[in-house]
Amino acid sequence: MAAGTAGELVPADWSRAAWDVLREEAESITVLAGRLGLWTVFGSIHPLTPPNRPHNSLYVVSDRGQLVARYDKRFLSHTEVSYLYSPGHQPLVVEVDGIRFGFALCIEANFPEVFAEYERLDVNCVLLSVMVDDAPRARVAQAYATLYNYWVGYSVPSQFSTTVPSGIVAPGGRWLAQCPADGQPALAVADIDLDSADPDIDVALRYARPWRRRAQEGLYEDRLVDGDPRSDIRTAF
Repeated sequence: MAAGTAGELVPADWSRAAWDVLREEAESITVLAGRLGLWTVFGSIHPLTPPNRPHNSLYVVSDRGQLVARYDKRFLSHTEVSYLYSPGHQPLVVEVDGIRFGFALCIEANFPEVFAEYERLDVNCVLLSVMVDDAPRARVAQAYATLYNYWVGYSVPSQFSTTVPSGIVAPGGRWLAQCPADGQPALAVADIDLDSADPDIDVALRYARPWRRRAQEGLYEDRLVDGDPRSDIRTAF
């Protein structure tokens, strides 16, 4: 953000950003991902054509060191949309070895429609990166894993880990792995196994998720009772 002559907030002057440095860092991450053979997702600011404001984005890099996709944050905070960024306008699904990933950023955790949309798009895991130091946001991530029966990768800066660290939530809402809560950089590792014999995951994938879809697709319509006073009158036992 920037301040005007009277100290008021004004739109950011993105011409002052060190875009060459950001580009250099992004390219170095991409090269390293290819060298290590790791699919990598990292956040950055994506410049647009001036005077358009940049996107707040996640870059997706393949294990061959190629930038293959970009997710642009669609739901922005008041400050972001007023002074900082241009919103994105579409979801992103990337498939890796048969596993379908969706993506969300920060305040989008407050918008259930983002996560419901990814369920309809048949994702197996949503990667949610947030820049916030509060425990409720982590519980929201668990809730989405429970509601929509997919894995959720929850990522926060390491300095926030003493509140709730980054981790991976299984379908059904249980933490499979979490980083140490010590404020230090770390990794959380878990398998995404679509044929898992884990009872919680098995029930979530094979029963809960399909049933929820059936329930939303008109399952109850031919079982509705119409014209029965015992149903229609709601002020009698």
